[in-house]
Amino acid sequence: MIEFLLQVLIFPGIAFLFALAFFYEWIDRKFFAKVQNRYGPLYTGFSGLLQPVADFIKLLSKEDIAPMACDRILFFSMPILYLILPLMALLIIPISSQTSLIAFDGDLIFMMFIFTLITVTVFLAGWSSVNRFSIIGSVRAAIQMIGYEIPMGLAMIGPAIAAKSLSISNIAQWQSSNISWGIWLQPIGFAVFVICMLAELEFIPFDIPEADTEIVAGWRTEFSGRKLALFRLGRDLEIVLASALITALYLGGAQQLGFVPPVVIFLIKTVLLLLLFSFLRALFARLRMDQVVSGMWKYLLPMAILQIILIQFGVGV
Repeated sequence: MIEFLLQVLIFPGIAFLFALAFFYEWIDRKFFAKVQNRYGPLYTGFSGLLQPVADFIKLLSKEDIAPMACDRILFFSMPILYLILPLMALLIIPISSQTSLIAFDGDLIFMMFIFTLITVTVFLAGWSSVNRFSIIGSVRAAIQMIGYEIPMGLAMIGPAIAAKSLSISNIAQWQSSNISWGIWLQPIGFAVFVICMLAELEFIPFDIPEADTEIVAGWRTEFSGRKLALFRLGRDLEIVLASALITALYLGGAQQLGFVPPVVIFLIKTVLLLLLFSFLRALFARLRMDQVVSGMWKYLLPMAILQIILIQFGVGV
């Protein structure tokens, strides 16, 4: 019991995930800046390594303001929920071994539910602010989810069909036992999943809900101080979650390689995915909402269905 509590709290638990979230934010900001020929975080800590932590502490000390007309229950609870959801989802990702801390049959379906809840949280956070820019941003987030949710679900189901299991840990173990990663068996599904995760994270070119040149900060416009700090930390945890989930489903998860611990292999894979996310968002410009939804339904959805058909024939053979 004590060992389990240490795993939940220390490694690979909550404290480890918080540290990893700050570290991944630093990598994202640093690499994104380099691609655009800028410096990024520079002075706080070695090469700006502690800048995300400093930003978080600074936000915690800022004045926390709530609009008079806001729905106070939703306005105060959504930042907490936005932090809890990805943190809870990360506990069912196998990080330090091929088995996660919390694993059960059907946890892949639970993961889909978590991603939907995160978007619903974003919508309620913006809507509860009773601010015209926040409401526009929250509605954009909901409409964008309509475009990418089905292709993302199909991309997650593909590895499950191949492994004949709805458990994320079992899918990762199946890839290790077959000595083949999901990305080689389902390259189309991998590409669809990466694009959908960019939309889930609201990264460029899918940053329409937070378009600063159009609607200030979108659904986060009215949030400040501690609430904004929780939203930022929640977004960092969601980045870790997206990278970790793709690694578990398509890149073999935490595999043993010689004397290198599985967790190190896992983190290397997730960092490479994070660099891919940063490179793609530095490469493109923001799309319009109609382009996002029509593109998801016209191109990503048929590609995801095609991948399901191909892998179904492959499993049948």
